[in-house]
Amino acid sequence: MTKATECRNFVVAGHSGSGKTTLCELMLFKGGAIPRPGSVDAKNTVSDFMADEQEKGSSIYSTVMNCKWKGDEYFFIDTPGYGEFVGEYVAAVREADAALVVVDAVDGPQIGTARAWKLSKQRGIPRFGIVNRLDRERADFKATLEQMRRNHGKNVIIPLYWPVGQEANFSRVVNVLFDKDIPSEIAEDVAECRALWLDAVAETDDELMMRYLDGEELTDEEIHTGLLKTIKTGRTIPVFAGSSVKDIGITELMDAIVELFPSPLNYVTVDGAKRKIGEECPPIGIVFKSLNDPFSGQLTFIRTVSGVFKSDTDVFNLSRSGAKERFGTLLFMNGKSQTPAKEAGPGAIFAVAKLKDTHIGDTISAVQTETPLPGIVFPDAVMSYAVTAAKSGDDEKISAGLAKIRECDPTVRLRRDEVTHEFLLSGMGDQHLAIVAKRLKDQFKVEAVLDTPRVPYRETITAPGEGHYRHKKQTGGAGQFAEVFLRIAPNEAGYEFSNDVVGGTIPKNFIPAVEKGVAEMLESGPLVGCTVERVRVSVYDGKYHPVDSNEMAFKIAGRMAFKEAMTQANPVLLEPVMHVEVHIPDAYMGDITGDLNHKRGRILGMNVEEGMEVVVAEVPYAEMRKYATELRSMTQGRGSFEMSFVRYEQVPPNVAAEIIARHQAELEAEQ
Repeated sequence: MTKATECRNFVVAGHSGSGKTTLCELMLFKGGAIPRPGSVDAKNTVSDFMADEQEKGSSIYSTVMNCKWKGDEYFFIDTPGYGEFVGEYVAAVREADAALVVVDAVDGPQIGTARAWKLSKQRGIPRFGIVNRLDRERADFKATLEQMRRNHGKNVIIPLYWPVGQEANFSRVVNVLFDKDIPSEIAEDVAECRALWLDAVAETDDELMMRYLDGEELTDEEIHTGLLKTIKTGRTIPVFAGSSVKDIGITELMDAIVELFPSPLNYVTVDGAKRKIGEECPPIGIVFKSLNDPFSGQLTFIRTVSGVFKSDTDVFNLSRSGAKERFGTLLFMNGKSQTPAKEAGPGAIFAVAKLKDTHIGDTISAVQTETPLPGIVFPDAVMSYAVTAAKSGDDEKISAGLAKIRECDPTVRLRRDEVTHEFLLSGMGDQHLAIVAKRLKDQFKVEAVLDTPRVPYRETITAPGEGHYRHKKQTGGAGQFAEVFLRIAPNEAGYEFSNDVVGGTIPKNFIPAVEKGVAEMLESGPLVGCTVERVRVSVYDGKYHPVDSNEMAFKIAGRMAFKEAMTQANPVLLEPVMHVEVHIPDAYMGDITGDLNHKRGRILGMNVEEGMEVVVAEVPYAEMRKYATELRSMTQGRGSFEMSFVRYEQVPPNVAAEIIARHQAELEAEQ
C-alpha cells in the first residue's frame, strides 16, 4: 500500500474541448499505466470508454484513473466539461484533495472553466490551472492569462511556468522561481511572475515578511514551504503551461503534483469536522460514483478518507443505520480496466462490486460507531420532459430502468406532477435527458417518449362569491335531497373550510359530505381544469329531509354550489415563477437580457462570477421549458443556467385568455 504522504488525489476539470482527456491519457502513459496514449478521435482513450461518450466525441461521465510518478501514486478523475453533466463533477470534486483546471490557450476561459473554479472553491480545496494546447495556431498564453485574472486578480493567478515560443514554435517551459536559463524575450514576464510569487510566499509568515522587506534573499526551502502554505489557503492559484498533444510542460506538471499538491492527510471534510486522518485511524470512506459494469455488475466507487480498507472484509453503511455490507476484492480502476488490490489507504479510490444497499453519498466504515460524513448535494434539475412509454404496458419497465439509471446519476429525477398528472423526467438539459432515454433503450430495452410538459397552472379567485344548489331526486323508493348555501372568498393563507350553519338547517353529520364535494371541485377549476387554491369556503345555510337526505346528496349539492360560487368570484389563472441565474460571457449579455424580457421575465440584477456575467431574473416556468436548448443556441454552448421554483403568480389577462382558449379548443376536439 502506498503511504498517505505519497498519494495524490485530484480532479481534472475544465470546459469541454480544452484537452482534459488527452492530458489524462498522457499522464497515464508517462506514469507507466498504459503502453501508449490513446486519442479522442480514435475512440481508444482510457477515459471516454462508454459507448455514449465515443458516439458524442466528448466526456459524459467521470472516469477514475491511477498511475505512479516518482514514487507517488496518483488517483485522479477526468470529468465532463459540458454543464449538462455537472453532477459528475460535483461528485468527483467532493472527493478530491485538489483541482487541476485545464484552460484552452486559443478559446481561453469559458463557462466550464468558471464552473470548475467555483465548485472547487466551494469545496475548499487548492486549485491549480494549466493553459493547454499552446502549440496550436492562435494560441496566446498572455491573453489567456489576462482573461483568467479578470475575476481572480493578478496576485492570485500566478504562472509557475512560462512558455518558451509560440504556436508551432512552442518548445519548452521554464520555472519562474528556480530556472536560471531564461530566454531574453520572456525575461521581463518571468521576473514579474517571480516577484509576485515572492510577495505571496513572504505573506505566509511574519518573520519571513520582515526579512523580505529588508531585502534579504529567501532560500529555496523557504520559498517551497511558503508556496505550499499560500496554495493551501487558496490565496494563490499556480498556473502551468503546456501541450498535452506535443508532451511539452507535462513532465513539469507531474513533478509539481508531487511537490505541491496536498496529501490525503490534508483532506478537508465538508462539515469542517476535525477528524484525525491517517493509516492508523478507523477506516472510513464515502461513495461518490456508481457504474453498471456488464461483467462485474454494479460497481461502487469509494474514496478512502481515513484508515485502510481491506479486501474480503465486512463493513458498515453509516448512512443506512449501520447496515452491514461485504467487501469482496478491492479494485483500482483505470477507465474500465480493473486491477485487484488487497488494501486501500487514505486518498485511494477503489471500486467494489455487488454491494446490496449502498448509494452515492453514503459513508462506509469498518467501525459501526463512526459518524457519517455529509452526503453529496447535487444541483437541482433545470429541464423536464413528460415521459411515457412508447409501447402500452411498458410504464413499469421505464420506472425500473430509471431507478437503475438514477443509482448512477442522482441528477436524474422522476416524479408525478400532482397538478398535470404527468410523469416528469427531469435533468440538467435536453442532451442529458436524451442520453437517459438512449440508455433506457439500449440497456433496459424500453423506449420512452419525451414531450414538452404541461405547465402546472393553478386557479384562484379575486373576489367573493356565493353559491346555492338544491339537489332533489325521486326514483320511486327513497329519494335524494340536499340543499346547500355557501360563500367563498380569497384567502392568501391557502384553502380553508368552515361550518357556519346556525340552527341545524344542515345536521353536523352531513357537513363532511359537503366538504368532500367542495374538495372534489377544487381539483378541477372552471378555467382550464387545474387545482383551485387560496380560497376560503363557508357553508352557512341549507335544508335537509329526515328520510331522503344522505351523504351523497349533500356531496353533490356541495359540489354544485361551489361551482356556482366560482363563477361569481372572478377566477384567475396562476402560474409557477422560477428564479433563474444565467451564466454567460459578456458578449452575450444583450441577447440574453433581451430574450428574458421577451419571456415576461423580470431582471433582478447582474454581477460577475468567476469571470462570467451572471444575469439574475424571475421568469414564468411556461417560458423556460425549452431554455436549455435555446440558451445553447444563443451562446454556441458557452452559457449555462440554474433554475428553482419561487412562487405562483397571476397570469396576465391577455396571456390567460390565450391559455383558456387553447384549453377549450382541446376539450372540443376530444368530443
